[in-house]
Amino acid sequence: MRDERPGRQAATPVGPGTLLVAAPGLSDPNFSRTVVYVVEHRSQGSLGVVLNRPSEASVQEVLPAWSALAAAPGSVYVGGPVDGTTALCLAVLKPGERPDGLTGVVSVNGPVALVDLDSDPAPLRPRIRGLRVFAGYSGWDAGQLDGEISRGDWFVVPGLPDDVTSGRHADLWGRVLRRQGPPLALLATFPVEMGLN
Repeated sequence: MRDERPGRQAATPVGPGTLLVAAPGLSDPNFSRTVVYVVEHRSQGSLGVVLNRPSEASVQEVLPAWSALAAAPGSVYVGGPVDGTTALCLAVLKPGERPDGLTGVVSVNGPVALVDLDSDPAPLRPRIRGLRVFAGYSGWDAGQLDGEISRGDWFVVPGLPDDVTSGRHADLWGRVLRRQGPPLALLATFPVEMGLN
């Protein structure tokens, strides 16, 4: 459903490749000021990964065979609070490349694909711009995410392939909000702590 009231942001439907941007008031420490890339959204539930939470661990330490393909800064990112022992990997294919025929690669949206880390990285090397490895993921049961969006916890906006591998994770939250234009762009300057304003 689109919101056509003056001054209101038109609603973007949740789907693979969209971003969930945490509202400034979302206080859950797992999601405060996060940008979540939606990998899957179905009636049974939704799955995504947090794009702006690098960990102290490097891909070189954890998955050395994949480290040459990892986008800067080469960290394993904390994908969310669910099952931190599970590793997910998103890759961004080069222009003109498709995941068809690549073993262990499944299309998510446009040039973004989910990669099986048990597969051989060699065939991917010439075909991708970079990849990001995530420990854990963000998950929602049936109807849970829709409820959180209705409550105002998340803004749903279109994602860009470069969001997945951006090395500028420190202010990804603000950058994504700013590119939406008013009124969402104004929230990019919302202070982390109101008392410091």
